[in-house]
Amino acid sequence: MNVKATLSPEDIARACAEAMWKEDDASSALGMKIVEIGPGRAMLSMTVRPDMVNGQRIAHGGFIFTLADSAFAFACNSHNARAVAAQGDITFIRPGRLGDLLVATAREVSRSGRSGIYDVQVRVGDDVIAEFRGHSRVIPGAWLPEPDTRQK
Repeated sequence: MNVKATLSPEDIARACAEAMWKEDDASSALGMKIVEIGPGRAMLSMTVRPDMVNGQRIAHGGFIFTLADSAFAFACNSHNARAVAAQGDITFIRPGRLGDLLVATAREVSRSGRSGIYDVQVRVGDDVIAEFRGHSRVIPGAWLPEPDTRQK
């Protein structure tokens, strides 16, 4: 018997996110919040703070990228296989501003073998401000322990 046989895909995704969140100091330090998690998908939010704006007085692109990357990470780690980024690209469409609530929604496009492709939209309200595409690679390990099925 394995974890997948005892839990639904939704339960597995939530449990993986809980385990991963406990170790994710960067996302929590930036004030990110998990809004929604499911198999191959994640939604995270973050409010643009004064220490996140650049010399143009707009949200620094690195923070927008980091939010998108974190949503991507939670989406690609939602199947109880540890995965890391192999590549990530972002296109900035509109600026984020001080006080904006940024919402990054990641969705799985493709997953085959050890590789995955995920798209992430970052929005402020109804406005898309950035589009991110991430490529993942599964590494050894799992987020959830496999139950001990040995006869006692």
